[in-house]
Amino acid sequence: MIRSYRASDLEAIYDICARTGAAGQDARGMYSSDRLLGDIWAVPYVVREPEHAHVVDDGTGRPAGYILGTADTPAFVRWYRDEWLPATADRLVDGDPRDEVMLDLHRDPERMLLPELAAYPAHLHIDLLPGTQGQGLGRRLMTAFLDGLRAAGVPRVHLGMAPENHGAYAFYKRLGFHDIATQDTGALFLGRDV
Repeated sequence: MIRSYRASDLEAIYDICARTGAAGQDARGMYSSDRLLGDIWAVPYVVREPEHAHVVDDGTGRPAGYILGTADTPAFVRWYRDEWLPATADRLVDGDPRDEVMLDLHRDPERMLLPELAAYPAHLHIDLLPGTQGQGLGRRLMTAFLDGLRAAGVPRVHLGMAPENHGAYAFYKRLGFHDIATQDTGALFLGRDV
């Protein structure tokens, strides 16, 4: 079942992000904390824009997947810089070499403001645990998210992904996303009309 995000889902969001954070594979144990990826790629979105977050409910009330994002990337970047960085300063600290790349990304929210993406003001993240994949739930999550963006008057959306995640790429293409050429060589970007 697809439902709106609830504040009680927060720990599950952290867990799902860690369990899918290595190009769709399990990233638990890769960093000093299994919460690191969630603090960068998932939780800021549900804190700032819970209205744009939806989950796959496993039938017991626990999320087994999610879609979340922002309707306005430039505004999200300003909020991330002004509010999220200070709010997480005590827990996202230097000291473990495994965390360096992620902490660099965390401290540079302006990396989200690529000129080639300006016409696609919204962006999203979607993650499903392996047991929920291949059942049409990702498509239903995307429909719920896009419906919310449409209601908010957002014309287009983009996403970034690891180029090696071939299954996700095929999924996005089936949903009408197209490649967006950028100068960023570390990620692949796709977009579509809402």
